Amino acid sequence: MYPTVKRAIDFLVAALALVILAVPFAIIMIALRFSGEGYVFYRQKRIGYRNSTFGIWKFATMLKDSPNIGTGSLTVRGDPRVTKVGRVLRATKVNELPQLINVLTGEMSFVGPRPQMQVDFDIYPSHVRESIYSVPPGVTGIGSIVFRDEELLLSQPGVEPRAFYEQKIAPYKGALEMWYLEHRSLGTDLRIMFLTVWVVFFPQSTIVYRSFPDLPARPDWLHTRD
Repeated sequence: MYPTVKRAIDFLVAALALVILAVPFAIIMIALRFSGEGYVFYRQKRIGYRNSTFGIWKFATMLKDSPNIGTGSLTVRGDPRVTKVGRVLRATKVNELPQLINVLTGEMSFVGPRPQMQVDFDIYPSHVRESIYSVPPGVTGIGSIVFRDEELLLSQPGVEPRAFYEQKIAPYKGALEMWYLEHRSLGTDLRIMFLTVWVVFFPQSTIVYRSFPDLPARPDWLHTRD
């Protein structure tokens, strides 16, 4: 029953949210249209349910050719590819709200493993790649909460972003997403939704480890963010 109930909730809440957010969306769209490079939405290929490819919806916050500039799929703190309006949208996570469309169409759920670009998906160990998207990917998830400030981690002095992501972040993020697959339930999803909002206001909080004490052990290098 859980998948059926979850899908029904996803559809109803996404539809209602899109109606409620119609006016704020219109204001953001106008701001984007007349700033930066003038484009509003960005559809990026991601790996989703059963490892199929789909187009994820986002408000455009970066230069059009960003994937081919600088750190590619990774964004660092103060990234010059991010537009002025984009910085505000990314700081508040508002740039992710168009993914309500993906939820409405069933390509995504509100909670689940975050969908990755192919280049980042390929970094996961084989057992993670085989299982991680046995459920629809999420707008938010346990990995999103723990790594809500991934840009800061990738911007540490002396850190080469791609190597740090491959050697440190990806393995732990994969372990977190596998934990979710084993513990998914409506109760877990509700707590993840609450924590998603919480860390927007309190980004340094470690409440996620108190809420889910059986999460994979927090690595020492992640403590440097506290």
